[in-house]
Amino acid sequence: MDRARFERLLVRRADRRRLLLGGAGLVAVSLAGAPTRARGQATPAGSPSASPSASPVAGGAPFALGVASGDPLADSVVLWTRLAPDPINGGGMEGQGPVEVRWELAADQAFGRIVQQGTATASPDLAHSVHVDVQGLAPGAEYFYRFIANGEESPVGRTRTAPAAGAIVDRLRFAFASCQHYEDGYFTAFRRMADEELDLILHLGDYIYEGGVDPEEEAIRRHNGPEIQTLADYRNRYGLYKSDPDLQLAHATAPWIVTWDDHEVANDYAAALSEDGDPTDLFLERRAAAYQAYYEHMPLRVSSLPQGPTMQLYRRLAWGDLASFQVLDTRQYRTDHPCGEGAQVRCPAATDPNTTMLGPQQEQWLLAGLDASIARWNVLAQSLQMAELEQQVGPGALYWNDSWPGYPAARSRILSHMQSRGTSNPIVLAGDIHCHWANDLKADWTDEGSATIGSEFICTSISSEGDEPSDFFREYLPENPHVRFFDGRHGGYMTAEVTPDAWRTDVRQLDSVTTPDAPIATIASFVVENGSPGLRPA
Repeated sequence: MDRARFERLLVRRADRRRLLLGGAGLVAVSLAGAPTRARGQATPAGSPSASPSASPVAGGAPFALGVASGDPLADSVVLWTRLAPDPINGGGMEGQGPVEVRWELAADQAFGRIVQQGTATASPDLAHSVHVDVQGLAPGAEYFYRFIANGEESPVGRTRTAPAAGAIVDRLRFAFASCQHYEDGYFTAFRRMADEELDLILHLGDYIYEGGVDPEEEAIRRHNGPEIQTLADYRNRYGLYKSDPDLQLAHATAPWIVTWDDHEVANDYAAALSEDGDPTDLFLERRAAAYQAYYEHMPLRVSSLPQGPTMQLYRRLAWGDLASFQVLDTRQYRTDHPCGEGAQVRCPAATDPNTTMLGPQQEQWLLAGLDASIARWNVLAQSLQMAELEQQVGPGALYWNDSWPGYPAARSRILSHMQSRGTSNPIVLAGDIHCHWANDLKADWTDEGSATIGSEFICTSISSEGDEPSDFFREYLPENPHVRFFDGRHGGYMTAEVTPDAWRTDVRQLDSVTTPDAPIATIASFVVENGSPGLRPA
C-alpha cells in the first residue's frame, strides 16, 4: 500500500456547550498495584480542612476542563480535575503556586449524604491537576463527586467502586473508543456514549493528535498551533481537546480506563525511536513531555506518575469473577518496526524471537496474569489490530508494520500461550485503524479451518478521517477470511454487554461526524458464547 495515501487517510480533517451530567450505570473494576506517592488527604464528612501553603485561584472559572474518574478498586476510586481557567493558553495559572482544592464524594446526586470530603493540592509542577485516590469506600457502590476552588464548584461526576474481590457478577456493560482527531469532526459520539448508561468506558488510544494546522487541508475545527513538541505545547493541546463539552460529558458519566497509542506522542513512534529519525536524546525529551501531559490529564493513580520519559501504564483490572482486563502499552517498550515503515513484505526480523511489541517484562507479566486469571472472560485492552491483515490482492503479501501483523512472532507467543493454557474466552479490543472490524483470532492464519483461539473487536474512530469512509480496505477482505465484519465509516464506537453465558458487541455508528448532534444507530451485533471461541452475528 502507498504510505502517503494511507497517512493522508489516517491523519486528516472536528462548539457546543452542554451541562455536565448524564446517566451512568454500575461500575465495578479492580486494579492491581498500589500508589507510590501521597494521595489527596481525606477528612470525615463535615470536618473543615485547610492547607496553609496553598493559595486561592486568581480569576477565571477554574474548572473549564471538567471532571473525570477512573481505575476503581473495591474500596477506592481516582477523581480528577485540572484548574485551567484559560486551557489553551498555558492554563491561565501562570505565577500561581500550589492551590488548595476541596473535593466531596456523596452517595446521592444532591450531596445530601456526603461520604467523604477532603482537600488536595493542585501543584504547578503538574499543571495544577488533581488526582485524588479516595480510600475506604464500600464495594459495588455508586457515588457522586465534585470539586470546589476559588468559591466555585465543578460539574458533578458519577462513578462507582468495584465489587468485592471474587464477587459473583452477572452483567457488565461498557463502551470502547479511540482516535478523536479534533480537526476531522465533532465529538458527538461521546455525547451518544454518555446516553448509554454504561458501567465503564475504555479509551484505547489517540486521545489527542500532535499535528499542527495545515491550511491546505480541509478542517471542521482547527488545532491551536503547529505540531506540538514541548510540555507547554502538549498541555495546550490537551486543553483544546478536553474543552470539548461532549468529551467532558462522557468523562463525567462513568469511570474511564485509558491506554495510549502513538499520537499522544508522535505518529508511529517505537520506544525511543521517532518516525522522522530524530536524535534519541531529543526524542526522549519530547516523549517525557508528552507522558507528563498525558498523566496530568487522565484519571490515573500516582503509581503511573512518569519518571522522565518512562511511565508505568500497563495494569490489570478485574470485574468480579466475570471479566479480567489486561490493559497493555504497545508503544513504550517495543522493538523498532521489524521490516521498516508502512506495508512491507514480511522479513526475517519479524519472526525473530527477540522482536517484541510489549517488551520482555510486560509480555511475561501478561502471560502470568492470564495464567492466574479465574475470570470467565479474559480481555486484552490495547490499541492495535491483532488479527492478520494481508494487504495485497493476489500473489504475495504485505503487512502493516506498525500493528501486530508486523510483529508476528510476538503475537504468536501470546496466542499460542492462550491456546496451550486454555485461557478462558480470550477477547482482544483495539482501535487505531479508524474502521469497525470483528475478527476471529486463528492458530494458523494460512489455514481457514484451523482452531479459533479467541475474538477481536476493533472500534472505529470517534472523529478521525471525517465522513470519508476507508473503504480501500475492502479489496483485501477476500485475502483475510478470518475477518468476519468490516465497515469503513468513521464516527462511532462499540459497546459490549457481558454475562457469564455470552459476550455481545454492538457496533455503534454516527450518521456524520461533520454535522453536530448527528444521530447514532447500531449497524451490526455479534455474540461470542462462553466456551465456544469465535464470533457469530447476534
